[in-house]
Amino acid sequence: MHATLTVERRPVVLARRPRPRVALIGNPNAGKTTLFNRLTGLRAKTANFPGTTLERRVGTVHLAGGPADIEDLPGLYGLTAGSPEERVARDHLCGTDGRGGASAAIVVVDGTNLARNLYLAGQVRELGIPLLVVLNMMDLAEKEGLRIDVSSLSRELGAPVIALSARTGAGVAELPLALASLLHGRRRPLPPPAGLAACSSCAGCGQHAARFDWAEAVAEKVSQGSARLSAARTEQIDRILTHPFKGLIAFAAIMAAVFIAIFALAQYPMSAIEAASGALGQLVGRALPEGDLRSLVVDGVIGGVGGVLAFLPQICILFFFLSILEDSGYLARAAFVMDRLMAKVGLPGRAFVPMLSAHACAIPAIMSTRVIEGRRDRLATILVLPLMTCSARLPVYAMVTAVLFADRPVLGGLTFAGAYALGIVMAILTSWLFRQTILRGEARPLVLELPTYKAPSLGNALVAMRDRGLVFLSKAGSVILLISLSMWAMATYPRMPREGGDGLASPMDVRALELEYSLAGRLGKAIEPVFRPLGFDWRMDVGVLTSFAARETFVSTLAVVYGVGGEVEGATGSLRQVLRSQRRSDGTPVFGLATALPLLVFYVLAMQCLATQAVTRRETGSWKWAAFQLGYMTVLAYSAALLTRTVLLAFGVG
Repeated sequence: MHATLTVERRPVVLARRPRPRVALIGNPNAGKTTLFNRLTGLRAKTANFPGTTLERRVGTVHLAGGPADIEDLPGLYGLTAGSPEERVARDHLCGTDGRGGASAAIVVVDGTNLARNLYLAGQVRELGIPLLVVLNMMDLAEKEGLRIDVSSLSRELGAPVIALSARTGAGVAELPLALASLLHGRRRPLPPPAGLAACSSCAGCGQHAARFDWAEAVAEKVSQGSARLSAARTEQIDRILTHPFKGLIAFAAIMAAVFIAIFALAQYPMSAIEAASGALGQLVGRALPEGDLRSLVVDGVIGGVGGVLAFLPQICILFFFLSILEDSGYLARAAFVMDRLMAKVGLPGRAFVPMLSAHACAIPAIMSTRVIEGRRDRLATILVLPLMTCSARLPVYAMVTAVLFADRPVLGGLTFAGAYALGIVMAILTSWLFRQTILRGEARPLVLELPTYKAPSLGNALVAMRDRGLVFLSKAGSVILLISLSMWAMATYPRMPREGGDGLASPMDVRALELEYSLAGRLGKAIEPVFRPLGFDWRMDVGVLTSFAARETFVSTLAVVYGVGGEVEGATGSLRQVLRSQRRSDGTPVFGLATALPLLVFYVLAMQCLATQAVTRRETGSWKWAAFQLGYMTVLAYSAALLTRTVLLAFGVG
């Protein structure tokens, strides 16, 4: 009898080597993002740095030795941790962020401004990380008669140097080969740059003067000629754009053109999205049987998603123009011009562009405050941005002015304009108050380098537009959808018993009673004593509650509870007539001047957009500031509305 020996064969599992992580770093306006887009083929994702609200773009570059992850770090001038961007970049390079550090670093250097950019390259070189220096914008340098000895610069830096133009693509093909050699080739220790001693910490040795002297000496040694043509052209343009008076006029004209373009261009895709959403709702409504399921899908899901998508064109167009202005070099000039005025109320100059864009939507405006250095300056700006009149408030403004001044267009127009002005004035006053109390201190001085003027990159603008749109949909969009579904449930349940409803005059009367019986109606009745001093009845209170999902739903809510119908656009006249005909038990008009004007003031100042609250929480990193924003704006809106009604009643206006 023979024994059989069975050998169990197990698959051999080879541990995967982690992908190399390459950090792409450089000064603002050095062409870093353009180079990143070329290396990744516009295929990248946007994510936050761990534990921060700062974003990084991550893509994949395919090399001879295998793929590598490349991360586009924020543009910065140094690694001394003087700003959140510098602190994040330093921790990322050194590995103190808990992610193991970068495998290599690519420092993008502006060839037309070599001395200024070499300061950062010298700091990165001191960290001991494998380094590749990219000498960008060489096409512009050559046009201006500036010649740089690449071999000599490589010897001075102790690192390989590639000369290219990210804008035209010239020389970019050499970069993956050089990067693969740096990552997968044999590495040998390189001496530190001549004239600089190696530092023992990532924060640097603090010898700023020595670094600047070294950078200027190296630039002078490896360069011939100078970018005089660019400097002369820039100086001529800046005589107008940075002038204390002419610069303000130019800024107002440029920003007005951008602001008008956002509304003019966005209305077409917005109308198309709303039409598509309405058509889809009708299609699904006909396909599903009448009941809660149809209401949930049509009113909750499709209506919620349609409401989110309707804001998408404004957001995308806004960031497209901001990218164009930044790439061209103008955005830095705008901040410089506005810094004098904004500093008087405790806001930095960079806050003006977010405040302007908040008139379209506060969500992208709050997201754009990342360009503001200093946490207190950023917080002060975020807290006051929702006071700007966004497009979602316009239906409320239009309804109130139409009810009050249907036959007096001049008064209606002045009231409409006054609502805009009230938001701006209160934003200025509250920002000044915050800087005197909870955010005490002067606004951080604006220190920046004015870049040379360049032709903006259309590709970068399209990528910025796409990325901002995706972030809005994934973050704010999901919140709005959740709120819409919650409001649908509150306005639907509990169901009113069917007994006793047969004698109602119309289905709209049935819907009005069902709403009063629902949780939303009961909440409106419950909070009626709170808003009664403002002249609001429980129907208005329901509108106040539902408008937390979206401010413009206040109008359609009133149309339902007053028996007009949900589609306000198709029955604007009847809605106006019904609201003007409403009477209280004492015979006084419900929507008299002493009620409608406080209602308008309340909607100008109130924080009734929970999606904005979610973005505030995301950008500040804490619900504390979001709750404070909701609280102070609610108190401000209530107090101002109460004061308005008290003054009107004191003068006998009903």
